[in-house]
Amino acid sequence: MPFAAYGLALVPGVLALVALAVGGPAPWLVPALLFGLVPALELCTRGDRRNASPDAELHRRQSAAPELLLFAIVPLQVGIVLSLMSQVAGGGLTGWALPGAVLAAGMGCGAYGINVAHELGHRPTRHHRLAARVLLLTTLYMHFTIEHNRGHHARVATPDDPATARRGQTVYAFWLRSVVGSWRSAWALEDRRLRRFTHPRLRFDNEMTRGTLIQLAALALALVAFGPLATACWVGASLVGVLLLETVNYIEHYGLQREARPDGRYERVQPHHSWNSDLPVGRLLLFELTRHSDHHAFPARPFPVLRHHAHAPQLPTGYPGMVLLSLFPPAFFRVMDRQLSRERDRLQAAA
Repeated sequence: MPFAAYGLALVPGVLALVALAVGGPAPWLVPALLFGLVPALELCTRGDRRNASPDAELHRRQSAAPELLLFAIVPLQVGIVLSLMSQVAGGGLTGWALPGAVLAAGMGCGAYGINVAHELGHRPTRHHRLAARVLLLTTLYMHFTIEHNRGHHARVATPDDPATARRGQTVYAFWLRSVVGSWRSAWALEDRRLRRFTHPRLRFDNEMTRGTLIQLAALALALVAFGPLATACWVGASLVGVLLLETVNYIEHYGLQREARPDGRYERVQPHHSWNSDLPVGRLLLFELTRHSDHHAFPARPFPVLRHHAHAPQLPTGYPGMVLLSLFPPAFFRVMDRQLSRERDRLQAAA
């Protein structure tokens, strides 16, 4: 896929900024685009399973364009959150425009504030990690990188992972389990890291302590600068972003389990432990998050070179459509449990 096509990922953010400035019903265009037009397009398109050639992959790894695109998201997402609070504080968003604006900004929190932070948080350099923390601050979810990198990647597709949905579990039950379980896991992981250096649990070099204090300070600053209603709207947008993330977590690993070995450990993560979608629109908007199997196999692989795996289970439609479907559990189970049974039969036949 041409790299320039990833510029499509900027469209929802730019639209959100413009819509927040215009006010009225305009912010509702963002959810209409992402969860109306995009799922409709993906129902009418076919997946592109081609992988980049070795030469193209090398070029993309050496190019500065992917990094510039990711870093361009940072001021865009900060601008969305500040615009939301500024417009609310100034009286520019009232009535039905207000929930539309919270949803529009919240989708930025999910797609940019967490998803792009997820990409940056897997990079080894300090400036990538700093950019990830800024993005996660905009959605008040700064513990995400701790739990995702050190917890989810190690425990994915096992009963020990709060971010892996079990077969038959509704998305609503999963939200509670994943949000609470991931937060508790992040504290435990950070506590374990510091115990190796005999550091007290609540020292400021504890990333959970530091992140919590930064978020509380940011909320206090927003309260002083923009007032209680605008701050509440930011919290609401953050909640929308968090629930979008957790719904994506829900569909990414729903019902998939790694086998336990005789020694009690689990088999290494395989492509068949993540659900994937090769539909191009979702791939572009989500920076290839939908090629999730390759991400778990190679977490440091940058998004433009993530690969399709022939043995990875495929969702019946793209991530946006599956998010909508998950909100209706009977329909979701009818579709996905049948799909899950097919995948298990396929794996048993290939064994």
